[in-house]
Amino acid sequence: MKLSKLYSNKPEVFPPIKFLPGLNVILAEIRLPEKQEEDTHNLGKTILGSLIDFCLLAGKDKSFFLFKHLDRFSDFVFYLEVELLEGSYITIRRGVENATKIDFRRHDKEKQDFSDLPDMSWDHLSVPFKRACELLDSILNLSDLKPWKYRKIAGYLLRTQEDFSDVFQLKKFKGKHSDWKPFLAHLIGFNYQNLKDHYEREDELNAKLSEEIINKNELGGSVKDISKIENILLLKQNDAEKKQRLLDQFDFKQIDKEKTKLIVDKLDAEINQFNAERYSISHNIRKISNSLAAERLLFTSSKAEALFEEAGIVFAGQILKDFDQLIEFNRAITVERSRYLEEELGELKAELKKTNAKLNELNTIRTESLSYLSDSDVFDKYRFISDELITLKSEISLLNIKRKHLHRLQELRAQIRNIKRAKEELQIEIENDVEKQNREKASQFSSLRIYFNDIVVKVINQQATLETPINKEGHLEFIPEINDESEKATSAGSGHSYKKLLCVAFDLSLLRIHLDGNYPRFVFHDGLFESWDDRKKENLLEVIREYSDLGIQHIITLIDSDLPDKSTNLDPFFKDSEIVLRLHDEGDSGRLFKMGSW
Repeated sequence: MKLSKLYSNKPEVFPPIKFLPGLNVILAEIRLPEKQEEDTHNLGKTILGSLIDFCLLAGKDKSFFLFKHLDRFSDFVFYLEVELLEGSYITIRRGVENATKIDFRRHDKEKQDFSDLPDMSWDHLSVPFKRACELLDSILNLSDLKPWKYRKIAGYLLRTQEDFSDVFQLKKFKGKHSDWKPFLAHLIGFNYQNLKDHYEREDELNAKLSEEIINKNELGGSVKDISKIENILLLKQNDAEKKQRLLDQFDFKQIDKEKTKLIVDKLDAEINQFNAERYSISHNIRKISNSLAAERLLFTSSKAEALFEEAGIVFAGQILKDFDQLIEFNRAITVERSRYLEEELGELKAELKKTNAKLNELNTIRTESLSYLSDSDVFDKYRFISDELITLKSEISLLNIKRKHLHRLQELRAQIRNIKRAKEELQIEIENDVEKQNREKASQFSSLRIYFNDIVVKVINQQATLETPINKEGHLEFIPEINDESEKATSAGSGHSYKKLLCVAFDLSLLRIHLDGNYPRFVFHDGLFESWDDRKKENLLEVIREYSDLGIQHIITLIDSDLPDKSTNLDPFFKDSEIVLRLHDEGDSGRLFKMGSW
């Protein structure tokens, strides 16, 4: 797949651009002296890549210049002729006003002009956007990208200035790593499925962990063993059934016996026990409170000095210092002891509060039970038992809800364990695959590394590496480095110019390892020669021409001020045949679109 021709229905405003199979130069010439120092010149060289992307069916973006200035471009229709891998051609027609309806025509001859072709002569007319993307994907037949569509590779083929900030993570890939890392791993020869599955398990794990937190919150922070809940529920259900039978039989003798037994055997004993505990806690609270109140250091060095004076003994120097140190030591101990006593006092007060609450609850049950036993009216007893049954049923209902949440919690925890185990197994597979691809000299990744390093060495005479470590989350990382003579990584790769070189080296290496496959054969680099010294520009051009000879179409844009100083009309940096488009700043005729700036 290469680009053959880009044109429009308004050739007087946007003249056709015929691309060459090898090197294509878009050269912007700054002819007016007053504009030599400007950073941007608005000639259109940078937007050419975006325009190609539009014709290759990039999604509609309101910030894109064609849509942002619809008043200027609504009547434009663009045509992109693409050479297919088998040698035939496909022309894509896409208008600005109706950008979601796409037309296609297959043909055998290159450099056609279909701007006046009637609708009936198009093979596919007004194809809806989504279907058009699928159709073009089928026609291009870039099987090396599968299972991804051709649009996924567009960012690595059309590098704008914004895409030189990172070799691998393009501007369009600023979202989750799972959106691009498996794809990139596939391109360079790794098993993408393991990475894809690993990210999916990670997302699934995070979802289950969030659900676990929700379930815990719904349990009110009290997560008991399911068997305990089941046991309490069983007893309460049995109690409710007994009460219901007694109500149905209108016979309360058994309830009377149970109430009496409850008071004698349980309630009185529990009340006595909690009273004893309350006494003990109250006693300890009183002791600690008294201790805290009494804990004051009454002795001071000034008092000791007065006593010594009365006895006629000198109290100064080392004796005074020793006394002061002793007092300070005792004060520190006192402060520390007071802190512990206050903590213990707080705990005892909280325990006393709980004990009093439990005593109030038990006394209420005892009072109600005694009231029930002393009540001889059978209807009052019926109402009393009915109220107890309603309370029991409410408790049973709440326990059933808790049981449901606990069962779900147990299921979630089992699922979380299984997902973690699957994630760990996938990580092992990823690590094994990375080791294999690094070890095998014939692997695509090994070839990519060799080509990548070769390009960097030829341009700046320094070694470059591509590292693929596994981070602590089990994710594959992609790290390019430029090394010094001792093979240690330097900071050179973090500079803009060197980072741009790494991007170019990667893009070309990627194209080269897929030269024998069904893969694109072109790449577009905007502003490629900016910020380089002349020798490195010459070295890079040699590399570009070498790769063009291999069958890779390279489209580059630059301003003439980026040409080497020694480049003259007699000894040009580029051949005239390589320059497919010249732009200049002498009026609208020098712009990509022959109209005023917008």
